[in-house]
Amino acid sequence: MTNARFDKSKLPSRHVTEGPSRAPHRSYFYAMGITEQEIHQPWVGVATCWNEAAPCNISLNRQAQAVKGGVKKGGGTPREFTTITVTDGIAMGHEGMRSSLASREAIADSVELTMRGHCYDAIVGLAGCDKSLPGMMMAMVRLNTPSVFIYGGSILPGRLNGKDVTVQDVFEAVGKHQAGNMTDAELEILERVACPSAGACGGQFTANTMACVSEAIGLALLNSSGAPAPYESRDQYGEASGVAVMNLIEKNIRARDIVTLKSLQNAARIVACTGGSTNAGLHLPAIAHEAGIDFDLSDVCEIFRDTPYFVDLKPGGQYVSKDLYEAGGVPIVMKELRKAGLIHEDCMTASGRSMGEELDRIEGEADGRVIYSIGSPITKTGGVVGLKGNLAPEGAIVKVAGMSEAEQIFTGPARVFESEEEAFEAVKARQYKEGEVIVIRNEGPAGGPGMREMLSTTAALSGQGMGKKVALITDGRFSGATRGFCVGHVGPEAAHGGPIALLQNGDVITLNAITGELSVALTDAELAARKANWKGPRQTEYDSGALWKYARLVGGARLGAVTHPGAREERHVYMDQ
Repeated sequence: MTNARFDKSKLPSRHVTEGPSRAPHRSYFYAMGITEQEIHQPWVGVATCWNEAAPCNISLNRQAQAVKGGVKKGGGTPREFTTITVTDGIAMGHEGMRSSLASREAIADSVELTMRGHCYDAIVGLAGCDKSLPGMMMAMVRLNTPSVFIYGGSILPGRLNGKDVTVQDVFEAVGKHQAGNMTDAELEILERVACPSAGACGGQFTANTMACVSEAIGLALLNSSGAPAPYESRDQYGEASGVAVMNLIEKNIRARDIVTLKSLQNAARIVACTGGSTNAGLHLPAIAHEAGIDFDLSDVCEIFRDTPYFVDLKPGGQYVSKDLYEAGGVPIVMKELRKAGLIHEDCMTASGRSMGEELDRIEGEADGRVIYSIGSPITKTGGVVGLKGNLAPEGAIVKVAGMSEAEQIFTGPARVFESEEEAFEAVKARQYKEGEVIVIRNEGPAGGPGMREMLSTTAALSGQGMGKKVALITDGRFSGATRGFCVGHVGPEAAHGGPIALLQNGDVITLNAITGELSVALTDAELAARKANWKGPRQTEYDSGALWKYARLVGGARLGAVTHPGAREERHVYMDQ
């Protein structure tokens, strides 16, 4: 009964489908209506992050059916399963945000455990919201199975007063409302129209940034991430992804054949040139870690520094994901990068062809409106840059897309807050001054715990018209929707005794995104004296449960805030069992 294209004796599923000793296992399969022929085909896990928490995930269930059709068409047996998501838009601005980054590890772990437990031979993973994209890709690389990623698609933009609006506008409207510049009725109208469909946030926030990464890194079929979630044309990409994974099984092309140092560099390029989310500086090192590749925040930022920014997307620019799709999407952006010799064309992709071969098949050119020519970019350096200095020895990251050169240099006295809540209350009450550097500490991966995003605070500042009049630094994170001089991932974090833990009100801080500096006007001796008097990390209330576990396992942001030793330490590769 075995399909001649596939050698079942080398696939993990043989452990549950082949030989007399597996009769009990096969009896379970017959109980689900699986035929004898299907039992002896390769088994493909179709993993989704479907849930009813938010619009980003709501359409994944339906899209998975198209993927399963493709797997069957390609001669495989698909088995659908789900994992969790924590959706940042819902978790934002309260204790729920502590669960967000930790959910990335839970997603990777649960996909790994499901695949291992049931001996699936390959995976097609569908994800919609911020952490579920890297979490799914991390699982693929960790397992090193033939793998195809597919994004659930972005939300359609809302329309109000003749303009596109997104959830970012609603977050910023909260600040306008607090400042008395928006009525209750105006806020209620905006909240009703901003998110009109299924799909992930529409700007170049974290979900769309990581969707672009999935294509550039080679795990997703080119152009598969572009069509908005409600478009039923997405089904064609779903089916094609199912067929593609069967081709990868046949050719024994695995996730680590695709995710290499070169493909990670391609992925960092796409983040930079689209003005993508600073969270990519966390997720790319985490994906690299699963492959045992050295590629940390400083490596990411080095690529950001010499990549032109030429795709005009929100929050720094004007357009949303649907506009990028209509302008030709990631393939056209990659073609522009290729013109400048800024991508590695020899990287393998999920299609079984190299990136160069894939781009040769793409017709169309930059439209000059959403996607500028790389020869005349919006700015000559990437939309995201890295900073380092005596305040951030392990680095930090800031999104500068949409900022002028003058706005990328800031010096001012520190206004220190011990938590996001403390800072948000002060911002609401206007208890800060123009020219200050707002410092939010104890919000790193371990210290938070959970490395929360600060969108409520940054959006309130923007809404009050103060986004360009203050700067903000934190050992936590920022949403991809954050704009203004907002520096995240400051490392080492306060909980690990980093210099950010030692700051006092009035210390003069210098931020310079052009030279890559983040420093405080204190001598090494003064910092050492403060360190000697430091009382240790802030005590949190999380003394049990998932967040307690996470805080004890998680490493620094520079290496991706990971929780296990990664491929460098592995002695057992799932696919070779």
